[in-house]
Amino acid sequence: MSVVQPSSELAAQTVWPVDRIKDHVWKIGSGVMPSGGAASYLDAGIPLLRSQNVHFDGLRLDDVAYIAEETHEEMSGTKLRARDVLLNITGASIGRCAFVPDGFGEGNVNQHVCIIRPAAKLNYKFLTYCLSAPWGQDQVFSSFTGASRQGLGQRDLGAIQVPLPPLPEQQRIAAYLDTSCAAIDAAVAAKRRQLETLDALASSIINRAVTRGCEEHVSFSSTGLDWFPEVPPQWRAVRFKSLFRLIYRYPTYFNIEYVSKGIAEVRGEALTADGFIETLPDERYISPETSAQFPKTQLELGDIVMSVRGTMGKIGLVEDNYVGANITANLLRLSPDKHRVTGEFLCWLMRSKYFNEALNSSAPQTTIKTITMPQLAKLRVALPPKPEQHKICNFLEAKVADVKRIASGIETQIATLTAYRKSLIHECVTGQRRVTEAEARVGRARRALGDGD
Repeated sequence: MSVVQPSSELAAQTVWPVDRIKDHVWKIGSGVMPSGGAASYLDAGIPLLRSQNVHFDGLRLDDVAYIAEETHEEMSGTKLRARDVLLNITGASIGRCAFVPDGFGEGNVNQHVCIIRPAAKLNYKFLTYCLSAPWGQDQVFSSFTGASRQGLGQRDLGAIQVPLPPLPEQQRIAAYLDTSCAAIDAAVAAKRRQLETLDALASSIINRAVTRGCEEHVSFSSTGLDWFPEVPPQWRAVRFKSLFRLIYRYPTYFNIEYVSKGIAEVRGEALTADGFIETLPDERYISPETSAQFPKTQLELGDIVMSVRGTMGKIGLVEDNYVGANITANLLRLSPDKHRVTGEFLCWLMRSKYFNEALNSSAPQTTIKTITMPQLAKLRVALPPKPEQHKICNFLEAKVADVKRIASGIETQIATLTAYRKSLIHECVTGQRRVTEAEARVGRARRALGDGD
């Protein structure tokens, strides 16, 4: 074994020797894109694992791609084996890692996933936990900083250092962490399901309020529309375009020159799920002279900005901080007719499930969905009298705020559990917390039922 100077940070945190993973693995290498690319994917065959299948809590195969047996043979150098460690090496998920469980069968990986095949003295689960520890992730990202734009290479990964306790100690640690992390992951999953339930509840509250009001009505009028088949008395089904004095889309052919300071430009990325416009870290500005060339793109208080391409239907209500700003391509400026409707009510309506279903149904079925002005003009919506609009807005602000308060508490609990998981892994794999044989028995018993080591 070569003598390696351990990183000072890792050496200070572990009680065990430190070495490069390249000295304790049989293989480090990524897959390739199958010939034919995504067009070669099948509905059944040999599983091809991509970065979206590799997560810290294990492999997720709900959207796995498949390749033909012949393609699998062409990619023979990256055929998977049980106990291979998989690491995402490109894109937004770089650093996520998992292992191939016993009994997985045949499989392969594409160019975004690296196979690390441990040798006899390095336990595959222990290595996975080391790579997912905070200092393991730091080394992955540090390697990525100096790597090519395509991602991490074999040399970068091989230089990553890990603690190396005796193999029985590694197995004990892995057994204990298997059980402990599984319990934490289950708790986090349950809390995420609670968040999904709260999201559905908020959506239901909004949808009901903007189609039926916030009070009980004894009678309803038929609209003849699928999206809201009936409305309360005094409500009307109106054309969406009739609620605005101006609907204007930015001229996409115009080339913009940006300046360091000037008039803010609102982009689609700034539109939040809650219907607001947020300030982006890379805020862009145009000169007053450029802005003056397009007066209809200059936002006024109470206007609504809406995305009409790609992530279609995202909206943002214009408040004081963006009065006078300009919209960019693929956005609409909608200026409400304040005699008929309030901007706040329109925001709630446009966030509703029924409006977005109608919007998506109206858009042409193309690869990138786009809503055109004529299609937008044909949409019909439910319009209550203005006094009831104010009541609905007050009602929804209170109800949705209650739901968000509960959700915020659950998100804090998830963050606490996630931080505890990282801390537990770090303490165990560095030896700061020694795992006893008794603590490892639960994990061994579990493996004896089928999850072999």
